[in-house]
Amino acid sequence: MLFALAVAFVSMTISRDGILTRRTVRGNLPSIALRAGFACAALAFAQAAPAQRLPLERIKLPPGFEISVFADGVPDARSLALGKSNVLFVGTRADRVYAVRYREAKAVQVITLASGLRMPNGVALKDGALYVAEVNRILRFDDVEAQLDAQPKPVVVTDRYPRETHHGWKFIRFGPDGGLYVPVGAPCNICDPDPARYALISRIRPDGSGYEVFARGVRNSVGFDWDPRSGELWFTDNGRDMLGDELPSDELNHAPKPEMHFGYPYCHQGDTADPEFGRKRSCSEFSPPAVKLGPHVAALGMRFYTGDQFPAEYRNNIFIAEHGSWNRSKKIGYRVARVVVEGGRVLKHEVFAEGWLQGESAWGRPVDIEVMPDGSLLVSDDHAGAIYRIAYRGR
Repeated sequence: MLFALAVAFVSMTISRDGILTRRTVRGNLPSIALRAGFACAALAFAQAAPAQRLPLERIKLPPGFEISVFADGVPDARSLALGKSNVLFVGTRADRVYAVRYREAKAVQVITLASGLRMPNGVALKDGALYVAEVNRILRFDDVEAQLDAQPKPVVVTDRYPRETHHGWKFIRFGPDGGLYVPVGAPCNICDPDPARYALISRIRPDGSGYEVFARGVRNSVGFDWDPRSGELWFTDNGRDMLGDELPSDELNHAPKPEMHFGYPYCHQGDTADPEFGRKRSCSEFSPPAVKLGPHVAALGMRFYTGDQFPAEYRNNIFIAEHGSWNRSKKIGYRVARVVVEGGRVLKHEVFAEGWLQGESAWGRPVDIEVMPDGSLLVSDDHAGAIYRIAYRGR
């Protein structure tokens, strides 16, 4: 009876991971019944809540750094885009886009901004509008921060992209030139698809017009950023599967100009001809990677560090989220890498944060990176449904 009263007078929003995101009281109950109703609601919430906390003590970082949970209860958290009013937007490979309100380096509310979408992985902001990439469409939510609770209806910017779901989820970002960069992965592990539609990074205007191919021979990029010093594009690319544990490596590539070709499907990691398609063209015809990131590490989101909280040697470094291998006999990845870049060249590549993989068991999978206004670093995790915050506290 009391639980029925709680249902009648207490409206709760609980995420799929059991996180209480909103509670309102309807009507006027006697205080004792109201307290009982809340008690029953709290019991239901406790039963729904995750039973296991995230073992952050297992994460190894350089001296002086610390990691904490910025937000949990964000199922399938993937691409990140930072708003202006203490709001973080989060894309997923499921059907939802989230808005996370935060205060003092900690999430205070997780809002379902949109649902029923088709793999809305990519999120990007421009002029107050949130752009969301589905498999074949780019959507735009105008004046989004003014209507977070309203589940606003989007405008379709374009639906010109392919419908295949194999490597069909998209990371998107606006470049320093004002264009929206949209990758299209190969619709396969290895094949020779239409080069005007697949295995590329495209660029369009904010209104969806002006489609052009910026980079070719890109098997599946799920992360890119521009060097703040030069304005030049850098991006990750996932190597093909089924050539064994050690081949090929994932790549960090540098594209200082349009129309560069990075080898797929003919050449992998800059020096390895594909067994099936390598006879058609030589590796010498293509741009090699700036650095090999490791075989099957699943390098996804990346950002240049532009904050001022970390020590000076980290300024303008690239941080890369490694989602981790799925079919390697010994797992690899599941970490965050650091790459030092100077003058368009890679000087150092090393592990920055690791511990999500314990032996052959992974409890988390990093996906994307975001630099916060206070200089801390956010890392999304679609496996744990969480977003972490890495901060520097001094040695």
